[in-house]
Amino acid sequence: MDVECQCGAVAFKTPTPEPLDIYCCHCSQCRKQSASAFGTSAIFPADGLVPLSDDLGSKLQSWTRPTKGGGHMDCYFCRVCGCRVFHRAHDKRGTPSQTVSVKGGLIAGLQMDRGKHIWTSSAVVRIPEEAERWAESPPGTPTDNDQ
Repeated sequence: MDVECQCGAVAFKTPTPEPLDIYCCHCSQCRKQSASAFGTSAIFPADGLVPLSDDLGSKLQSWTRPTKGGGHMDCYFCRVCGCRVFHRAHDKRGTPSQTVSVKGGLIAGLQMDRGKHIWTSSAVVRIPEEAERWAESPPGTPTDNDQ
């Protein structure tokens, strides 16, 4: 799948043709970074994206924030337009997740209809009754207890 930031300076293909999962996250951190009611992310294997190639790495800046679970989250964004591109969680021991979350709005052709709503305990909009939902993160996900 093709990924491109708002200005087009950052562009790459996802590590696999389809995401492992899709999330609509209602946590306060995703609301802040997306400047919206929730953030959308598609989960992909980290292999093939990190470590960053020299070309991609030269176009990205990162910011690291602590997580609720005692780990940290590396947040990558375009150096030119500032658009958030992807995240990678690390547990409290510093071990990186085997997945990355690519911001959903940057992925051409991503179908969000199968997105799972997570951190609904923080939601500020109504979530459709038929949507799969979790009050926090689904058990076993890299972001479980990490928002």
